[in-house]
Amino acid sequence: MQVPQGFLGSRERIRVAVRVGRASLITPTGAFDRAGIMSAAAAAAKAHQLQYGSTWAVAMSVSLKAAWQFAKSLRSAAAH
Repeated sequence: MQVPQGFLGSRERIRVAVRVGRASLITPTGAFDRAGIMSAAAAAAKAHQLQYGSTWAVAMSVSLKAAWQFAKSLRSAAAH
C-alpha cells in the first residue's frame, strides 16, 4: 500500500490542531464531528498545497483521508 505524498504531514497538522484545541473531530457523545473534520482538513490542505504545489482537489483528498483516519483512531481510543 502506497502512502500519498504529504499524507503523514497532513495527519500531523491535524493531530496538532486537535491537541491545541483548534479542531474537534469527535463529539462528546462519540459521534464524528463532520464540520470539525472538514475544517481541520481544509486547514491542512492549505498547508499541503503550499508545501507541495498540488491542486486543491489533491490537497483536500490527502487531507480528508488523514483527518478521517485520525478521527477514527480518536473514536476508537475514546471507546476503550
